[in-house]
Amino acid sequence: MTVARPASALDPNGGDGPPGSVPYLPLGTEPVGQSQMASTILVAGTASYAGKSTVAAGLCRLLADRGVDVAPFKAQNMSNNARAVPRAEAVADDGDADTAFGEIGVSQYVQARAARVPATTDHNPVLLKPRGDGESQLVLDGEAVAHYEAGEYYDDHWERARETARRAHERLAAAHEVVVAEGAGSIAEPNLRERDLANIETARFAGAEILLVVDIERGGAFASLVGTVELLPDDVRERVAGAVLTKFRGDASLLDPAIEEVEERTGVPVLDVIHHDDPGLPAEDSVDLPAEGERALRGRDDGVTDDRAVAVAVPRLPRISNFTDLEPLAREPGVRVVYLPLDAELDDPGALDAGTGRGADAVVLPGTKNTVDDLRTLRAAGFPERLRAFDGPIVGLCGGYQLLGERITNAGIESTVDIDTLEGIGLLPVETRFSRDKRVERTTRRIEGTGPLAGAAGSVSGYEIHMGETRPVGDETDALTVERPFPDVGAGAATDRAFGTYLHGLFENENARDAFVDGVFAYVGIQRPDGGSVAGSPYDRAADLIAGLGSGALADGLGLDALADEETGR
Repeated sequence: MTVARPASALDPNGGDGPPGSVPYLPLGTEPVGQSQMASTILVAGTASYAGKSTVAAGLCRLLADRGVDVAPFKAQNMSNNARAVPRAEAVADDGDADTAFGEIGVSQYVQARAARVPATTDHNPVLLKPRGDGESQLVLDGEAVAHYEAGEYYDDHWERARETARRAHERLAAAHEVVVAEGAGSIAEPNLRERDLANIETARFAGAEILLVVDIERGGAFASLVGTVELLPDDVRERVAGAVLTKFRGDASLLDPAIEEVEERTGVPVLDVIHHDDPGLPAEDSVDLPAEGERALRGRDDGVTDDRAVAVAVPRLPRISNFTDLEPLAREPGVRVVYLPLDAELDDPGALDAGTGRGADAVVLPGTKNTVDDLRTLRAAGFPERLRAFDGPIVGLCGGYQLLGERITNAGIESTVDIDTLEGIGLLPVETRFSRDKRVERTTRRIEGTGPLAGAAGSVSGYEIHMGETRPVGDETDALTVERPFPDVGAGAATDRAFGTYLHGLFENENARDAFVDGVFAYVGIQRPDGGSVAGSPYDRAADLIAGLGSGALADGLGLDALADEETGR
């Protein structure tokens, strides 16, 4: 089979076409002068949460391990879990990876690490970050553009977004051998078909072969697969190379009769049955969290008995973002991370239900896409009063740092309602003033342990993605009473009981994580269990999970010899 190649930036007549004018390439064709462009695999789902991100990350690591120059791609992502990476267009202009930073979804950052390539905004050129009331912030090539309702985005900005995505893919395809693209939701939504950037449009402008991912855990998998193939446009259906069934538990041979019938009906081969497992990749969006008003526990499967564990409470904010900041804590032996409804009592063992017989031992306020509106929701639930009455360690990360301050000014810029000043929780003597400027950067800072992170020393690395500037309140004399865990005045603040910082990824640093966890165990008065975090690379575990795709069928469908190479270790 001849692998379809990505379309050129030039139109068929040799001129620069307008946005949206680049045609898809029929199977078996290749653009003149583009023979070195990459093959593209589109990992598309029959539904949301089917396992696309895990399959894409596994393919990236599997191919990288076999010597293939591979890169991830997702044309359009909707997520409030983002990472700061170099802006691809800025790097292309002056060659300096430190010239400017932008945002991409966390899954593409993870997939870039799996592929062993530096992440840039080309890996996720269009990002939509929901902030509530039907609005999302549009981020193109890593830069925030504005907030739009869905209709306004599709009517006035979608063509620009498509062109941004197409050019990003073109740069990746020119620089790599294979591009592993991830779709979004379901690829077969007739109402979205004409403007489905992550699925239909990617298949067309990238000339991609399609791997359908089908979640068998939910039931109805075979009907979903048949219906998806039936609903695809003819030109896209021809690009389907095969399907995989994910999250299966039990004896896969029991599926053989159904697989044979579906293959006969659709002509699409089922290439593998992937068993249910969690390789430990960071979650992409809030579908991995409990619904608002519900509770969820993370970290209990670590082999540590409940009487030797501590519970870190995390309020489940309606507009929570970058909650992957909490995952390193949940991987620590003896640490239970409990997402709580906003009206939960922090000192109630039943509300936490962590098995420790106590209420919260520490509280971490996570990031939020909309600090102001989440603060209004917290106040309505009475959470600030309960947090002020709590006497254990408290940490606020990014938006959580802003929430812990005394007040927020110019708040209407962040909120979906017209408001100027809002009183904060009042546990840190700082205030945040919002402006339309957005700070996006990776950074390394020296940390001086204080408050809940007493004992931390050395350097910590992470990234900042936020609007607003936070400063100590009062006059210069008052400002001197605020502990400064970092040399930069606005980077963080602390007291003996509360610590706030703009640094996402704080707990990925062992020195900061150990200082906090040690402090929580000391507060409770029990010994911290021995042992390290979960062993092994999540990228390797994802590759092992989908290793059956390398047995030949997908390799034949995609024309990728490396996938069928059984001599290179995996």
